Amino acid sequence: MNDDARTNIGTPAPNSGIPSPAELRDQIERTRDELGQTVEALAAKADVKTQAKEKTAVIKSQAAQKATLVSDQIREKVGLAAHLVKGKTPDPVLEKTAQAVAQVRESAAKAGQYAADNTPEPLLEKAGQAATAARANRAPLLALGAVVVILLLVRRSRGRRR
Repeated sequence: MNDDARTNIGTPAPNSGIPSPAELRDQIERTRDELGQTVEALAAKADVKTQAKEKTAVIKSQAAQKATLVSDQIREKVGLAAHLVKGKTPDPVLEKTAQAVAQVRESAAKAGQYAADNTPEPLLEKAGQAATAARANRAPLLALGAVVVILLLVRRSRGRRR
């Protein structure tokens, strides 16, 4: 080793691949950006509430699509069944059925009118408000009805086992 090599230990040689201060600043800025993106990605993975909301939205959308599909299938099968029954039902029975339906509708209309005429005004207002609230909140009411039906079916099936 010569004396020049010993005296230059620790001092960089010119153009030896060491970045300039501007290059270091750029590199630090890029590293900060990458680190920020990594932290954001980790935070998103750790945000269970947001993930649950997103998963719920996906499942809700899938359920709505399946419900529409099943509903369409049921309508189609009911229409087909009604057509088959109507085709096999004798004409006199169809006529009597139509007459009975007309009588039931007429009786129901009369009963409704009688009830409306004899019901106090405050009760009619409350019933109207309840009907409006029920129309506005169909989904929760349907869900509640489904839960009640399920509970009744479970209770009934447990009663049979005993």
